[in-house]
Amino acid sequence: MKIGLCGTISVGKTTLVNALKELPEFDGYEFKTERSKYLRDLGIPLNTDSTLKGQIVFMAERASELMFENMITDRTVIDVMAFTRLAKSIAYFVADDFNDAVSHLLREYDYIFYVSPEGVELEDNGVRVVDANYRDKIDKEIQQLITRHRTKFKNYAELSGSTEERIQKIKQVIGL
Repeated sequence: MKIGLCGTISVGKTTLVNALKELPEFDGYEFKTERSKYLRDLGIPLNTDSTLKGQIVFMAERASELMFENMITDRTVIDVMAFTRLAKSIAYFVADDFNDAVSHLLREYDYIFYVSPEGVELEDNGVRVVDANYRDKIDKEIQQLITRHRTKFKNYAELSGSTEERIQKIKQVIGL
């Protein structure tokens, strides 16, 4: 199974993936978390400063994750699409062309879970931008992309609450 978590910055996606990694139900899965710090240190601009080249690198990470048979990731193609659409240096028509092309990868996820920012405080991890307005813009863009591309998803559910509540919802949705 290919399971992807999507959502804006600082909503607990990585925390959730790391918690799932500890569960016996997910033995044999590859767990993928974005390597923003590593990529930033390579000189790839992040967040509002991202470039088309940078977004292509992020998309390559997402595409490579989809090559695993059993995988859980804290980022999806949807996330890259949202950040591409809101990057200052990427013209809207270029972002739309990029997003239209990569949206076909959405069919490869068995489950996509949207992680809600509701009730989750914005946290500084030393890499991402700490800007509540930007966080809200990314969230809105992700929700619009989900609506636009929903027919490409095999299975979709929304997650909120504590990490434990989110884990229970994931297990319920996938039938564990």
